[in-house]
Amino acid sequence: MKVIFIEDVKGQGKIGDVKEVSDGYARNFLLKKNLAVPATDTSMARLQSELHDKKVKEQKFIDKCEKVKNELENKILTFKVKTGEKDKVFGSISTKQIHNELSNMGYEIEKKDIVIDNPISSLGVHEVLVNLHKKVKLKLKVKLVRE
Repeated sequence: MKVIFIEDVKGQGKIGDVKEVSDGYARNFLLKKNLAVPATDTSMARLQSELHDKKVKEQKFIDKCEKVKNELENKILTFKVKTGEKDKVFGSISTKQIHNELSNMGYEIEKKDIVIDNPISSLGVHEVLVNLHKKVKLKLKVKLVRE
């Protein structure tokens, strides 16, 4: 029996996959637990429609991410920090502080999407990777200045 998976099933298929499975497995497990639906002409047409809508939505999100990337590429986030002898910075700048600064500027970027490779704990300009989307990555400049 040919089925369309509507849930991920480990070892069998992911959402949207169309696969041929045994009749018993389809009736007694996949269909009974609402993990899949029979692959009829109607369900295939609906799947194609949903995939198209999903693709359009994904492209709009990528375009939005590209716009944000273009806006932030040339900007420098400046943080005033306390320093000690020989301009040694007390503490370091975290993803939370960068997230808060971006939020104050009106950008909705998840804190988990901000990646700091090395601690930002010295004066000057540092680069931070921001994963806006798996296809759109931004190198954000963060500058630390004396308070």
